[in-house]
Amino acid sequence: MRRAGLVGCVVGVAALLGGCSGAGGGRDIRDAPSWEEGATVESVAQTLRVHVPPTATDARAAHQKGFQDDGLILAFVVPAGEVDGFLGQLRPERPLRLREQPWAAEGKPATPFARLGLPEPESLANVREGQVCAPCGDELEWLKVAVAPVDDRSSRVYLRGAD
Repeated sequence: MRRAGLVGCVVGVAALLGGCSGAGGGRDIRDAPSWEEGATVESVAQTLRVHVPPTATDARAAHQKGFQDDGLILAFVVPAGEVDGFLGQLRPERPLRLREQPWAAEGKPATPFARLGLPEPESLANVREGQVCAPCGDELEWLKVAVAPVDDRSSRVYLRGAD
């Protein structure tokens, strides 16, 4: 009797462990976040519901397929005089705040601008930044913007969102 109880216990534990091992639908390595090849400035801008100004230069974008949400990053340079007009079309929830000093390195963002060969806006000084929307409606979960001066005549706009 005691042996039958022990066998039953071992079978039960094995069944539980088998159910947790992923054999029946757990995550696969193919589900890991990955960068989508072929993402374009136009496709990312469309997903973020943003109109890139025709005067924008050095536009770069990337789309990361995630476990639940996709990460989207978009950056471009515009003449300094056009920044406020661009920000006006975004209609941020609150006025952007000016951060005069870089943030101390606290961690690595899930969708780093380093993917585009750019510094993180958090590592720069004199950056205007803020939340555009969260939630944004439709498929877009949230959108953030940061604007950093490149020189006296131009600024780089950084957009990061999730859908």
